[in-house]
Amino acid sequence: MTLRVAPLQPGDRSAWERLARGYKAFYNTPTTDDEYARAWIRLLNEEGIHGLGAYLDGELRGLAHYLFHANTWASSVCYLQDLYTDPSVRGQGLGRALIEAVADQARQRGAARYYWLTQAHNATARALYDRLAHHGGFVRYDYSL
Repeated sequence: MTLRVAPLQPGDRSAWERLARGYKAFYNTPTTDDEYARAWIRLLNEEGIHGLGAYLDGELRGLAHYLFHANTWASSVCYLQDLYTDPSVRGQGLGRALIEAVADQARQRGAARYYWLTQAHNATARALYDRLAHHGGFVRYDYSL
């Protein structure tokens, strides 16, 4: 099997949406068709967000969405907002390859830090994350607007 990580392309739309819907379903985040359409356009146009795909034998089987932002202590940090791989190909290195590809982008952009979040119950992903990164012990709160 050949694994390649590359920016998302216009022809990836349907495969991307299948993966994005799987991601949103996993996290129980209702999302409208219009929100998927707007997200896809923003990703392709790199309107503040970027998208990479993991292609297994030429087929899009994983995605990573990330962005750069300033914080108080650095002019640029990288946030991996979404990471998802097709459940049928998990354990084959796609998640790791996507994380490392975003890390390469963060280094190229001079980001001071690279981070992401996941839910505590996501044991499969956390097993990978614990091998690749440091868990700083932070707890996230969301304030409803």
